[in-house]
Amino acid sequence: MTTPSAVLSAMPSSLPAPQLSPNAETVLAKRYLRKNLQGEITETPQELFWRVATAVAEAERAYPDSPWSAETLAEAFYLMMSRFDFLPNSPTLMNAGACLGQLAACFVLPVADSIDDIFDAVKHAALIHKSGGGTGFSFSRLRPKNSRVGSTGGVASGPLSFLRIFNTATEQIKQGGTRRGANMGILRVDHPDILEFIAAKEKEGELNNFNLSVALTEAFMQAVEKDAEYSLVEPHTGQEVQRLKAKDVFELLVTKAWASGDPGIIFLDRINRDNPTPDQGEIESTNPCGEQPLLPYEACNLGSLNLSQFHLPGDVSPSGVHGSIDWDRLKETVQLAVRFLDNVIDVSRYPLEQITDTVRRNRKIGLGVMGFADLLFQLRIPYNSAEALDLGERIMECIQDESKAASALLAAERGPFPAYATSAFAARKEGPYRNATTTTIAPTGTLSILAACSSGIEPLFALAFTRHVLDGAKLMESNPFFEDALRESGHHSPALMEDVATKGTVHHMRHLPDWIRRVFVTSHDISGEYHLKMQAAFQRFTDNAVSKTVNLPNAASKDDVRQIYTMAYTLGCKGVTVYRDGCKQVQVLCTGEQGQAQPADGKPSKVKQRPEVIYGFTHKINTGLGILYLTVNEIDGRPFEVFATIGKSGRSITAKAEAIGRLVSLALRSGVEPAAIVGQLKGIGGEHPVFRKKGMIQSIPDAVAWVFETHYMGGTDTSAPAEKNGLASPVCPDCGGDLIYQEGCFCCQGCAYTKCG
Repeated sequence: MTTPSAVLSAMPSSLPAPQLSPNAETVLAKRYLRKNLQGEITETPQELFWRVATAVAEAERAYPDSPWSAETLAEAFYLMMSRFDFLPNSPTLMNAGACLGQLAACFVLPVADSIDDIFDAVKHAALIHKSGGGTGFSFSRLRPKNSRVGSTGGVASGPLSFLRIFNTATEQIKQGGTRRGANMGILRVDHPDILEFIAAKEKEGELNNFNLSVALTEAFMQAVEKDAEYSLVEPHTGQEVQRLKAKDVFELLVTKAWASGDPGIIFLDRINRDNPTPDQGEIESTNPCGEQPLLPYEACNLGSLNLSQFHLPGDVSPSGVHGSIDWDRLKETVQLAVRFLDNVIDVSRYPLEQITDTVRRNRKIGLGVMGFADLLFQLRIPYNSAEALDLGERIMECIQDESKAASALLAAERGPFPAYATSAFAARKEGPYRNATTTTIAPTGTLSILAACSSGIEPLFALAFTRHVLDGAKLMESNPFFEDALRESGHHSPALMEDVATKGTVHHMRHLPDWIRRVFVTSHDISGEYHLKMQAAFQRFTDNAVSKTVNLPNAASKDDVRQIYTMAYTLGCKGVTVYRDGCKQVQVLCTGEQGQAQPADGKPSKVKQRPEVIYGFTHKINTGLGILYLTVNEIDGRPFEVFATIGKSGRSITAKAEAIGRLVSLALRSGVEPAAIVGQLKGIGGEHPVFRKKGMIQSIPDAVAWVFETHYMGGTDTSAPAEKNGLASPVCPDCGGDLIYQEGCFCCQGCAYTKCG
């Protein structure tokens, strides 16, 4: 395996270094650049892109009819990535040219109705998570709860019990320290346990490593329209066991989505109508964020074009559009990106032989986009306009057509994908193609931070926000096109930018020109209808599916959610995720005033329920009253509960330690941030202080504060409660920045922390 230093020595000196924002540098250092066993960074960003470019270009040597040499192609790949015209999915950036060599992001594994098959799937998922991938599962083949098991004469425990086992296994895998494990769990709407599944995430913290989606069938949707009943079917016998009123189940889905955003929905029959290889079986599941439907044991490697890079400055049209799109350069980049992604299939080392066989038989790739909102800003086209919908559709049609042309060209050079002869393309006399699919709109949260552009096809969540850095300082980040527009209009000022960072939007700023308020809209300025229409516009020319969140205001009603679900079905979407602002007990928002939303019922936030299994650490601290053993259990890297045990003394001190632990646990489970707890407990004096190398422990409460400060605040001196607590705007567990919800995941704009589930 080539070492980073050897890779750099082979790099042509003429290749420019990538121009990185400070935020991108931080994210690269934390999540992508290679490190030695001591955790020290051993490569530069330039070396990373050259490592990836040369590793992927090596595949070209196997194809003598290619017009590219491996050396020339490596330079072209490097320039495409280092200029941020295109970036592959994160596992490719992390693992290409490295020992692991697993370059795909999304996988689907089968879960068959036997103990052996179920636990094989658990093992295979662990291997995939360790290699940096996410997994999707359909639990629809498992017999329902309380049905008979022939081999033992006992009764089945049902899909939910096994789903919890998968969730617990994921909790233990840290994906090589670079990515968090993520899963999709899907159950058909006609499974007998569907009602239990729909309610599975009612308790906060349940199935925290899973996104859940209900697979809706055409028969179910027709029954909803007719206000009729539909059948629940035993999967292992095919027999009807019950009938439910379809509209009641649909209303339950709407209610749960309104209340918490879970579960989402996918339209399973629509997905299978677009299955390019139906002879190989039905598609049962998708990857964790829902944009990539896959067959069992199938994987897909993804990449995204940065649309903001293809704006051509120019004259202003009569309708007010500034400049145009460089269609020719976009097409050239699509051609190169398709070649890149096809090469990735050849050089990737998959964790299972079954996956290798299936991937190379169908050779699915998923080329998508990011930076769409930035492109609209450059063109001065509002996101929530007919012009934006039309442009989105035209862009994706261009990418779809060009990617198919590129795949046909590769088929002429290399041969079509092996299953082409029995594919839907062959039946239509279309192709041949090298790849069974070529387009997917995937989440690009981390990639868009590297490329300093907007994420996927999402609107901006905020025009400006505050980023937390390691030394406790705060830096303001703002959209450059927005700042340029403010300067152009003569309205830019530090005070205004502070206001924007607090509010996130300029919708309320009546003193700004109308065109600025109309063009620079954010997610919460846009109606749910326009969110969905944009998803549908891109879906019309996307092989797979589109990752997009329909953001709704806190005041949105269940009728609004119902309308979105019905529109998604009518407009041809393959699934939909709705997130009503403030709907979770712990609010996930990124800007000041929006973060003050109350729980849906207007009552104080409920205490989170404890999962059955939880892990943490125990810290030994010497206090003036004896040795304190403080156990802190965590969920997703955040403290959840505390047990304080004192090593000596009588019942009174033991009772006080236990009481402190219980009250701190209650605060944590109610959403209070560690900084607020430190602010309350730090410095409380006692009669027996103890000096340590890094200060003095004054009491048991002060010892608890010291542990929290050390583990969760980097040792920062905080003597007052945090400005925000978890009831309003919980922060990133890695950097302390605010989290947003988009593309099916919670994301930090400051350090690229992501959490699906």
